[in-house]
Amino acid sequence: MTMTVPSRPDFLASVDPTGIPLERLRALQLERLQGTVRHAYENVALYRRKFDEAGVGPDDIRSLDDIRLLPFTTKADLRETYPFGMFAVPMSDVRRIHASSGTTGRPTVVGYTAGDLDRWADLVARSLSAAGIRAGDRVHNAYGYGLFTGGLGAHAGIERLGATVIPMSGGQTARQAQLIQDFEPDAILCTPSYLLTIADALEAAGVDPRSTSLRVAVLGAEPWTNEMRREIERRLDLVAVDIYGLSEVMGPGVASESALTKDGPHIWEDHFLPETIDGETGEPVADGELGELVFTSLTKEAFPVIRYRTRDLTRLQPGTAFPAMRRIEKITGRNDDMIILRGVNLFPTQIEEIVLGIEKLTPHFVLELRREGRMDAMTVRIERHPALEREVCEERAARASSVSSRPAMRSRRLSKT
Repeated sequence: MTMTVPSRPDFLASVDPTGIPLERLRALQLERLQGTVRHAYENVALYRRKFDEAGVGPDDIRSLDDIRLLPFTTKADLRETYPFGMFAVPMSDVRRIHASSGTTGRPTVVGYTAGDLDRWADLVARSLSAAGIRAGDRVHNAYGYGLFTGGLGAHAGIERLGATVIPMSGGQTARQAQLIQDFEPDAILCTPSYLLTIADALEAAGVDPRSTSLRVAVLGAEPWTNEMRREIERRLDLVAVDIYGLSEVMGPGVASESALTKDGPHIWEDHFLPETIDGETGEPVADGELGELVFTSLTKEAFPVIRYRTRDLTRLQPGTAFPAMRRIEKITGRNDDMIILRGVNLFPTQIEEIVLGIEKLTPHFVLELRREGRMDAMTVRIERHPALEREVCEERAARASSVSSRPAMRSRRLSKT
């Protein structure tokens, strides 16, 4: 079966996210969901087996709520079918393959048809436009190129928007800092923690990070807090916005924040249907409640995903800059990096909020968990700021230890390395 998908549109990818009526969006989602479910069932053996075991088929999807009849897809399913068992088109139709690092097992492999790559470029361009980047701007792309989706995905979107891409990739931090001075880009794409590392490199070279040409930073690929946003904007005098994506669903550009509101990434719901669920029971949770984010792709040909469990924890909120498109709150953590400390759930991002709330502490830290007698204990070791004496850093770390009286923080001890 050949899935019917839109022909190549402009960078708004066939729908104007600022003005589509909600009723039209929901009708479009249902039409595309029905096509995706049938495409997956007829062309991917794993989906066909799991649907048959659940007693559900493509004809059972009559409304958007019927998506709950379908079984979840997990990373284990992707590894079970390694390398190409989840592809829904012949290999002759696949134009690119990406893969995860595979550091905790077999890598997860994803594929793209020419149409998939076209729509991906459209959605990244849409995301960059929402961030305030325009045709003719120069964009420094410091996401990694290669099997990782970030570099090439961002690259194509920059070009689709009509901007000029500087394909720096990751690493070589001193050279990154030098090229930012020499090429005078308007925007930068990278991880938020790496942008702070670049700021350190600029300072080490005697350059005030606030003096560069950069005015926009589109940051993703790791959780980050609004405290880190404020630190980035203060140190570099730019607007920092969040872009969200994951390789299994597409790559960067699944959702993106508007520079006008900076209130969480809007999901491009004409291409991705989101849900939030209770991570333990799998039952849906209402919009506005914390849950695990689940995605179903609506227009992917080579690698459709049905109810993919991301393990990312967030809330679905009403759209603002793009009213019909729901937003996600900043990712607070993942089901699989949650720490239970003396009966309290704790995420590394909570530590980051406290660390960045103390002036001149760096955002680079390590959490050390151990058992002291019958009690769990945790030490947070924070990298010493190179511009401060050790004694000053110790004093600031001590201040961080007493910042919060929240139960989740009471058992931590902060020390400087």
